[in-house]
Amino acid sequence: MSKRQDVLKPTESELELLGILWDRGQATVRDLYDAVNAQRPVVYTGVLKLLQIMTDKGLVQRDESERAHVYSAAVAREDTERQFMQELSNRFFAGSAAQMALRALEMEPASDEELDEIRKLLRRRKQ
Repeated sequence: MSKRQDVLKPTESELELLGILWDRGQATVRDLYDAVNAQRPVVYTGVLKLLQIMTDKGLVQRDESERAHVYSAAVAREDTERQFMQELSNRFFAGSAAQMALRALEMEPASDEELDEIRKLLRRRKQ
């Protein structure tokens, strides 16, 4: 998967397909169509067209060695999340990740495990 800093910003529909690919590793157009169609009605050719666009953009890779083409994510979930978080931080919190984290924790209570992870991160950052 790509470790580029210039990861393209996926659209909502592209993120939906990427989420499935990140979870599954790879999938055919039919697999992706079935997964999305279970949540909301879509057209098979719409999923196919979106995958073609995503391939051109470099968001997914297509393996054409089998009769049914198999797609996999070409961008890492972490890179994409980091890009969206950086944009959100810059747009709403003047680039302050701390302010963004505080606001997020005010909105939604964190589990004990999440709080432990936050504490570990803070300890690592202090060192």
